[in-house]
Amino acid sequence: MTAHAQVATASTSDNSPLRHDWQQDEILALFDMPFMDLVFKAAEVHRLYHDPNKVQLSQLISIKTGGCAEDCGYCSQSAKYKNGTGLDATKLMEVERVLEGARRAKAGGASRYCMGAAWTSPKDRDMDTIIAMVKGVKELGMESCMTLGMLDDCQTQKLADAGLDYYNHNIDTSEEYYGEIITTRTYQDRLDTLERVRNNGINVCSGGIVGMGEKRQDRAGMLKTLANLPKHPESVPINMLVAIPGTPLEHVDKLDPFEFVRTIAVARIMMPMSEVRLSAGRQEMSEETQALCFMAGASSIFYGEQLLTTPNPENNKDLKLFDKLGLKPA
Repeated sequence: MTAHAQVATASTSDNSPLRHDWQQDEILALFDMPFMDLVFKAAEVHRLYHDPNKVQLSQLISIKTGGCAEDCGYCSQSAKYKNGTGLDATKLMEVERVLEGARRAKAGGASRYCMGAAWTSPKDRDMDTIIAMVKGVKELGMESCMTLGMLDDCQTQKLADAGLDYYNHNIDTSEEYYGEIITTRTYQDRLDTLERVRNNGINVCSGGIVGMGEKRQDRAGMLKTLANLPKHPESVPINMLVAIPGTPLEHVDKLDPFEFVRTIAVARIMMPMSEVRLSAGRQEMSEETQALCFMAGASSIFYGEQLLTTPNPENNKDLKLFDKLGLKPA
């Protein structure tokens, strides 16, 4: 057994050091650390639980685009902003088309296939198609992930019975800032879906978006909510806002890259065993910023040229960066 595996095994014992009682002032104190000290501390934690030279690759596909009734201020898929973004709504994809994409993703090195639909919540008439997608991805030997909006108990059970590995449902930001970004659903609605997913034995994928005009205290609040869940999310995607023309946040000031790295580092310290994923926004990040994120504890990326409706670095560009850094797909 490797040293990494020994530590990870020990961490799941009754004497687990994982915390679920973080206080806001503690988190802000981490954010306030000198940058080098914070990254060093996060790197130390990262090496206890993860191989620092491996990165898990996930690929994301939009299985139903646009026409969403929600008013998320960052999202081009909201029907409320259609005239501004020019995005046309599509119907739910055919199963075989989704599986073709999964085969390509696997051939490109991805180990997890994430399928997203622009819904407030799925309709029961679509569940059989969704279940077929989950089963098909698993038959390819890949991990399956779905993001479909809010779920009820019956839908969650069906996904669990199909063997869904992960369910993504981001909390987006702090509870205090949430109303500035979304008004069509509540923060508690999101937490309720996460609880249903967890109670049905599905791994939780939940993170947020930074750079939406929020303050540092909101970034701390978002991480506090996630880390203080009864069990840490297995995956924590941290997105940098992609300011899409036609959305309410198109003119928001860009977040300083060092603040983004700080957010990655604090997430790693607070949730040491989770996969902290670099998600949206990498297209606009320099190689140096991404390298700092990997040093600070990012252990996963979204891989492929498209993230739902926003661009992502090309596969070969990622692999070239991996080669420069001595990183390998997990």
